[in-house]
Amino acid sequence: MEGDDDGVGRQIKEEKEPLREKGAISSKHHAAAAVEADLLRAERIASVSHQLYSMSSLESARADLALLILYLNKAEARDKICRAIQYGSKFVSNGQPGPAQNVDKSTSLARKVFRLFKFVNDLHALISPPAKGTPLPLILLGKSKNALLSTFLFLDQIVWAGRTGIYKNKERAEFLSKIAFYCFLGSNTCTSIIEVAELQRLSKSMKKLEKELKHQELLKNEQYQMKLQKCNERRLALIKSSLDIVVAIGLLQLAPKKVTPRVTGAFGFASSLIACYQLLPAPAKSK
Repeated sequence: MEGDDDGVGRQIKEEKEPLREKGAISSKHHAAAAVEADLLRAERIASVSHQLYSMSSLESARADLALLILYLNKAEARDKICRAIQYGSKFVSNGQPGPAQNVDKSTSLARKVFRLFKFVNDLHALISPPAKGTPLPLILLGKSKNALLSTFLFLDQIVWAGRTGIYKNKERAEFLSKIAFYCFLGSNTCTSIIEVAELQRLSKSMKKLEKELKHQELLKNEQYQMKLQKCNERRLALIKSSLDIVVAIGLLQLAPKKVTPRVTGAFGFASSLIACYQLLPAPAKSK
């Protein structure tokens, strides 16, 4: 009897062992299937996110191109880009004959076409009434700047006519070219003085607001932020006009030992880059 019981027990154990093995194998299959499903899901999510990213990057690229087109459509922007090329070539050539000097001369002549009848802008500003609250010395300086710049641009057209052969008197054209550069020097000197005076006025009004408001309130105050932005813009304009004064001195050869063609080219290139930056479209305000 005992032998029979042992045989039956062994048979039951032998039957259970394959079932356990089958259960383990099936659980492994389920786990593997679950992992495969997770991998497929992850791949789908990755592909969708990649498509969305590519679409967003494409839209941003289109927006950037639209801004570039808007920028390049401005005649003033194209003129300043050509100016950067002109003075960059002057820096490279250092007044010596060669390809860089040829680029400098040809670009200078091409730029004069962009400025045809541009003197009308400053002529209009000259006869326009000044802003209310502007002190009389600043008004006079502003009108002087407009008159000098308008004269420079007008004479520059005669210089262009002389260099293209339309105006035959070359000596007179060169003489008018020097007068034009003196007008350019004078207009930038006026601009520098105006910017210094306006920065002082802005500084006083900002200090009053700083006394009235706390530091945290200043960051949120629109009037203070506008004044701060104007202050930064005027500082940049002051730097540009100061650079252009050195450029005018170099072009007139008033200090040939110190302000060499290379120095003139470097300062002109820097002021051209600032001018290009100033013409960039204003960033959209976040609502």
